[in-house]
Amino acid sequence: MTGFIETEEQQALRAAVAALAAKYSYRDYVLPRARKGEPLTELWDEAGALGFLGVNLPEEYGGGGAGMYELALVMEELAAQGAGLLLMVVSPAIVGTILTKYGTEAQKRKWLPGLADGSSKLVFGITEPDAGSNSHQITTTARRDGEDWILNGRKIFISGVDQADAVLIVSRTEDHKTGKLKPALFLVPVDAPGFHKTQQEMDIIEPDHQFTLFLDDVRLPADALVGAEDAAIAQLFAGLNPERIMGAAMAIGLGRYAIAQAVAYAKERQVWKSPIGAHQGISHPLAQVKIELELASLMQRKAAALYDAGDEFGAAEAANMAKYAAGEASIKALDQAVQTFGGSGLTADVGLASMLGAARISRIAPVSREMILNFVAQHSLGLPRSY
Repeated sequence: MTGFIETEEQQALRAAVAALAAKYSYRDYVLPRARKGEPLTELWDEAGALGFLGVNLPEEYGGGGAGMYELALVMEELAAQGAGLLLMVVSPAIVGTILTKYGTEAQKRKWLPGLADGSSKLVFGITEPDAGSNSHQITTTARRDGEDWILNGRKIFISGVDQADAVLIVSRTEDHKTGKLKPALFLVPVDAPGFHKTQQEMDIIEPDHQFTLFLDDVRLPADALVGAEDAAIAQLFAGLNPERIMGAAMAIGLGRYAIAQAVAYAKERQVWKSPIGAHQGISHPLAQVKIELELASLMQRKAAALYDAGDEFGAAEAANMAKYAAGEASIKALDQAVQTFGGSGLTADVGLASMLGAARISRIAPVSREMILNFVAQHSLGLPRSY
């Protein structure tokens, strides 16, 4: 991208992804599967076969050799058709990035080709019941036993474990139970002895499930360790900027979908002899949300461009701001779309109300609105830390 103009390749990628997503409409494909709790397997497989899922991964391992900008572009265009793929956030974006930067050659050759074509899925396990946003309080521990490692701990709100081959678990070595977090990252196969998952009951309509994980003396070989055992915090956060960028892209796409539905209805629905979209009570709120989505999109693209340019701090600031702006705009867009439809907006035929829970997630995960405000206050404004 040069300035605000995408390259011909990026424009072509947008068009190709949009064409794919149009085949898997929200009402006919995504929503019926989400209601049954079934993953979007057909869409995932086709997106992988077309090279969309691994567009950010190195070419030598089967990826597209592009960047986070392009992967976020894929996510946005899928979500703009109501077909966002949650596991894109964790598999190629978080885990794929960490493996690319810190994995051994053997780990890269084992996992990255599968992540690139979608035939393998790796998910990410960081959140704990008593840690939440405070990752320094992680209590999952790893201790050496000869050449092996033994993991013990518990994780919560881990997405897509039932679809995954392994989970990248964030732990800490036993001698770092207190003090600053020095994470040790391990690829844990989902069939490893002592690894147990329990599906969490969620009150939202989503095709992907959340899990609580229990690690009870899970024994892993030395080559399960990703990166250094006494890693700097940067090793962990290498995957978190991409997570925020992808979350923002998904929220922006969802907002685009909602507004497109509302605008189409506002052009057709007539009351008092004119389309309701002719009335400022309808048109102005939709125009306002359009502006806010575009502003969020600009910040998301800035974050991705900074990340791809290697500006870690600039990307962190922009990614947090993008995630905040996109979350707020997408919730507002969906709410306004429902309001535009009136009572019809709450019907199963329209399908917008079923998206309300998913949209609300963007204000909470992967980092809450309040923690983003803390970050901006401290790092962008230079105000004293409050926590």
